Amino acid sequence: MSTVHQQELKDRPARLSVGVVGAGRVGPALAASLQLAGHRPVAVSGVSDASRRRAETMLPGVPLVPPAEVLERADLVLLTVPDDALPGLVAGLADTGAVRPGQLLVHTSGRYGARVLDPALRAGALPLALHPAMTFTGTPVDVQRLAGCSFGVTAPEELRLAAEALVIEMGGEPEWISEENRPLYHAALALGANHLITLVAQSMELLRTAGVEAPDRMLGPLLGAALDNALRSGDAALTGPVARGDAGTVAAHVTELRKHAPQAVAGYLAMARATADRALAHGLLKPELAEDLLGVLAHGGGTNGPSGTNGTDGTEGNDR
Repeated sequence: MSTVHQQELKDRPARLSVGVVGAGRVGPALAASLQLAGHRPVAVSGVSDASRRRAETMLPGVPLVPPAEVLERADLVLLTVPDDALPGLVAGLADTGAVRPGQLLVHTSGRYGARVLDPALRAGALPLALHPAMTFTGTPVDVQRLAGCSFGVTAPEELRLAAEALVIEMGGEPEWISEENRPLYHAALALGANHLITLVAQSMELLRTAGVEAPDRMLGPLLGAALDNALRSGDAALTGPVARGDAGTVAAHVTELRKHAPQAVAGYLAMARATADRALAHGLLKPELAEDLLGVLAHGGGTNGPSGTNGTDGTEGNDR
């Protein structure tokens, strides 16, 4: 980065004019958080009716303008578009001369680091990658959830302090992620958060099919405890029929899933295999019980394992 750009950053007023390109669920929430910190949202762009309504709700009074005009008005621009759209957007803005020297350009993609902003860097922008590790609803509650939220931060070394300061102003906790590790970092978050929602939604559907009137109330305490245990203890928190080696119970599960929710069988088997591998590796699953269990999983539940005494909800039973 040139000495001129470093001086521009040093001399920049403490309070910034903020623009948002892409009024999805993330951009308006971050802009609203920056507004609470004293910065001034000045422009937002959005294409769909939903994004426009969201912008009007989260950032009342802030004008809706085309992307190039957002960059014209703002010192700090949030690029909050889908991952696959980001490289083309950055290249287009740079090619059309919309990027101004000394302008802070921030994207919120988990997948990309700062290099995706290279076209804007060549035009004189100051590139930052600030990814909030949070799921967003597109409502004002998102601003509250940013308090204590971790952000994956990637930026040139000379902009590290500026990037971390912005995260802290939004109520977040900066976590430095190297450029080369961004895809792995994002995969880890998707594995934990996005897939969790799928698993919980499937579980609630199955409970309703089983006659449970309030599956959310039943699952809430169980899943809350499981999450807390997992965050505290990792693999040592594993419980249930797979970790116990109850092959007969697992076979019965698969049989019932084939009858009532065949679309859930592949996911159940994949997660059971992954759980068995981890339980074996950490000494939770006894090797003498693993053979029958792995046989059930290998045959897609078609092989009946030995019968045994099992916990009714998969969280207790036998000696674990």
